[in-house]
Amino acid sequence: MKNKKWKPGNIIFTIINTGILIFLCIIMIYPLLNTLAISLNDGADAVKGGITIWPRIFSLKNYDIVFHMYTIYDAFFISVTKTIVIVITNIFFTSMLAYALSRNEFTLRKPITLIFVLTMYFNAGLIPNYLLIKDLNMLNTFMVYWIPNIISAFNLIVIRTYIKTIPESLPESAKIDGAGHFRIWWRIIMPLCKPTLAVIALFVAVGSWNSWMDTLLYNSGNQKLSTLQYELQKLLASAMNAGTNQGGMAGAQAVAGQGGTVTTPLALRAAITIVASVPILCVYPFLQRYFVSGLTVGGVKE
Repeated sequence: MKNKKWKPGNIIFTIINTGILIFLCIIMIYPLLNTLAISLNDGADAVKGGITIWPRIFSLKNYDIVFHMYTIYDAFFISVTKTIVIVITNIFFTSMLAYALSRNEFTLRKPITLIFVLTMYFNAGLIPNYLLIKDLNMLNTFMVYWIPNIISAFNLIVIRTYIKTIPESLPESAKIDGAGHFRIWWRIIMPLCKPTLAVIALFVAVGSWNSWMDTLLYNSGNQKLSTLQYELQKLLASAMNAGTNQGGMAGAQAVAGQGGTVTTPLALRAAITIVASVPILCVYPFLQRYFVSGLTVGGVKE
């Protein structure tokens, strides 16, 4: 085994493989480090360019502007609450429906599955969706965040496919012991689907955390339900407009926050990107170990 490990072919493969992985890591990490460096650099100096992974003139003015927004803390609370509620309800109802559609004794499983698959290719469009939300009296309410996201067709197919890989003898044995479908789903299927559910939970959380269009379309009239991403987007748009009105380099240096701190749209955009990304980046390490098993097994199609 030891001689096989050190064969010339294995050594060459290991060197090439390691080199490719290091190159890919650099490609992936560099944009994040560059954005972090720009966010920690003086705004006026940042527009000159040439910053790589280390700030040229260290400054916290960009973050000072972001964290001096009086609405950012309430918006952060709404974003966290929204993300948690959407993840829980989406996983709960989507996995429950996926279990039902995986049962061979359920005669309507094929037409119902087809209906959900069609929604992946066709949708009503923005205006009909807005009118539907309005008719349901969900405008300017917290419900508009999570009710339209209760079921995800793509996640439904992935979870259903994963459930069908579970030996049929398990639910059959539980049924013989007197367990009902809800108990089988909760006590047997859900624990066995943990890798796929963890990956889907991460995807749903990232999508929910980064979204701001739902706030713009449906909750822009209720400041109490504004999200962090929407507030940051408004700050960035305000900074860009101020820079454009001033014109050229001088305009880029004339963006001021509520505390009177001056920066540039470029540096402010980098700071906003970091502030919006850090919370979701903290979740990745806890779910990373489920990625391979969850995606490969759940992605197998019949």
